[in-house]
Amino acid sequence: MDERSAKLLELGQHLVWRIGKDEREGVLVVRVGLASRTAKFAQLPRLAPATDAEIEALKKAGKVKVEWVD
Repeated sequence: MDERSAKLLELGQHLVWRIGKDEREGVLVVRVGLASRTAKFAQLPRLAPATDAEIEALKKAGKVKVEWVD
C-alpha cells in the first residue's frame, strides 16, 4: 500500500456518511463528514431510504449529489 492509500484509509476511519433519496429533488444524496460533526447530520433534512435498485438507477441517470457536512 502506498503512502497516499494509507492516508486515505486512516482518514476514512474518521468519516461518517449517510445515503438516501431527496424525494423533492429526485436525487440520491451522499452526505459525508468528520465523525466530530455527527450532530450536524441530525440537523439536516431527512433522507428517504433507497433500495439497491433505486441507488443504481439514480446513479445511472446521473442524479447523485454529494454533500460535505461541515
